[in-house]
Amino acid sequence: MADTGDGTKGAALVTGASSGIGRELASLLARDGHPLVLVARRREELDRVAGELGGRHGVAVETIGADLSESEAVGRVVDELERRGIAVETLVNNAGFGAYGPFAEGDTERELAMVRLNVEAVTHLTRRLLPGMIERRRGRVLNVASTAAFQPGPLMAVYFATKAYVLSFSEALAEEVRGTGVTVTALCPGPTATEFGDRAGLETSKLFQRGVVMEASTVAAIGYAGMRAGKTLVIPGAHNWLLAESVRFAPRAAVTRLVKRMQERVDAS
Repeated sequence: MADTGDGTKGAALVTGASSGIGRELASLLARDGHPLVLVARRREELDRVAGELGGRHGVAVETIGADLSESEAVGRVVDELERRGIAVETLVNNAGFGAYGPFAEGDTERELAMVRLNVEAVTHLTRRLLPGMIERRRGRVLNVASTAAFQPGPLMAVYFATKAYVLSFSEALAEEVRGTGVTVTALCPGPTATEFGDRAGLETSKLFQRGVVMEASTVAAIGYAGMRAGKTLVIPGAHNWLLAESVRFAPRAAVTRLVKRMQERVDAS
């Protein structure tokens, strides 16, 4: 894991850190002695998590309240890091959300906000922080994508497309930084027990009701271990790995129809 060369750990920035996978990843980083910068929309919850992790693990934990779906938010976060004199050596791009339903009937602003958060914020924050890591010749980037990245997703068309971007972006960067002392990892979980399902409206879908739903702590632990090992791609769970691999060999039209059936609600006819 990245350290400063004198035995101390470098700072880790985690977005979407107030709950779910982001919170669990922050806890793992704190356990290993990394000072944290936690970023999320919900400032009260963020401060509560910061107090809990700082007290439990004895590390410095700072917070920055920001809604990264706003185009100017990343710039404000980076400016604040510079003002506080924090050099980030581990970046976890975890913040993201999904929306369920036919694209033509969806909320336009919500879909665009999803693109800004899932794609633009990941790209912008990585662009601002990666050069410093390369210059220092040490660093880690962990981008939380999804098994949704491996195929189109009817009824969540924009979400699946954004995660395909995150996966492709991460794999390309991993090759670009090879040999620099920096690694880039894409974490691709399947259905996970977090607030994501409720916020996306997926709680009654066949995917969540009949599929294998993993715990956020398990997903985070697998992703964290993969990042520490410098892996480019991490897919938690044998069932999720099999699903991601199997779509490579099936006709894409058939895969797309199957995904639509899995996305449909359990009570749908």
